[in-house]
Amino acid sequence: MRGDGVRVLIVGAGVAGLATAAALRTWGATVDVVERAPGPTDSGTGIYLTGNATRILDVLGLREPVADVAVEITRQRSTSQRGRRLFDIDVAALWQGVGPCVSLPRAHLHRALLAGVRDAPIRWGRRPVAVAEEGNLVAVEFDDASTQRYDLVIGADGVNSTVRRLAFDGQAARDLGQYAYRWVAPRVDAEPVWSVQLGRGRQFLTIPISAEQTYCYYNDGPVADRPGWRDEVAATFTEPAATMLKALDHDDSTLHSGPNQEVVLDSWARGRVLLIGDAAHATSPNMAQGAAMALEDAVVLASSLAAAGSVAEALRGYEARRRPRTDWVLGQTHRRDKATGLPPVLRDVVMRRLGQQMFRSNYGPLFAQP
Repeated sequence: MRGDGVRVLIVGAGVAGLATAAALRTWGATVDVVERAPGPTDSGTGIYLTGNATRILDVLGLREPVADVAVEITRQRSTSQRGRRLFDIDVAALWQGVGPCVSLPRAHLHRALLAGVRDAPIRWGRRPVAVAEEGNLVAVEFDDASTQRYDLVIGADGVNSTVRRLAFDGQAARDLGQYAYRWVAPRVDAEPVWSVQLGRGRQFLTIPISAEQTYCYYNDGPVADRPGWRDEVAATFTEPAATMLKALDHDDSTLHSGPNQEVVLDSWARGRVLLIGDAAHATSPNMAQGAAMALEDAVVLASSLAAAGSVAEALRGYEARRRPRTDWVLGQTHRRDKATGLPPVLRDVVMRRLGQQMFRSNYGPLFAQP
């Protein structure tokens, strides 16, 4: 099916939305993008992209612009909270033939994706307030009181999706009992290593994202902004935790915090309204697959639309193709969260003996094309 004469609305100008706009640019449809943020921003922390994510950036013609501003991560290291090594993974070898693993400031990835959509119109500072089916069309009312009609509406607006609330009976994301803190600190280690220290049900993670910066991540229990969490991190984990926290003493503007949530739905489509990315299948971040799954969604959706005879057929084929993969990721994140919640003595024994094997099996199915 060609997209000539088809009108598509993408709600959300994040990774999922911009990747979808880029993937659809040769299909022939008229694509509109709306984003509730007032404009592009340089805020945010860092992002880690595994090999299956950079493979899709290559498909979209964006791998080189991202590689130019990213750090290639060659090794992942897991230790106990006191720094005792549990296991290392040669991720360059693990993802060989798929794509490199890279890390970069999230804002730099966003800029590359914006460049990838070229002249696709983005209406900043706009969001839908009502979505209703009208025969084979979807009427969307926006917060500026205007109404437009589309052949397909794609909700790519994240874990707390407005489209999901409006068109999917208000189904909400569910909390995972983890409150996460993310910030950026000066880089202190020249080695391009993704490194995590494991406490009981808690992790402190560092990833270099540029020659000067390190992305830091800490997840706590379910209580939001618990007083004293910084002191606890410094006391619980070995260096570089205390050094990374000092960056917040001088400038806490990079600190972002919020609950880790997941989204599980029986179906991602309601008529001609489709959810993709975190709006459809957000998971715990412990596999770093949020952006990867969103990027894959974009390319598979474009392929499904081009191959099908109708929009309805394309949406059915898309979901049938994507569900086994996203369900796998969801299941693996549950297993990984459960493993890190084991008593530390038992967990450390298991990780030392089986960590490499478990890690490889977690990602194995993702080496294949989506």
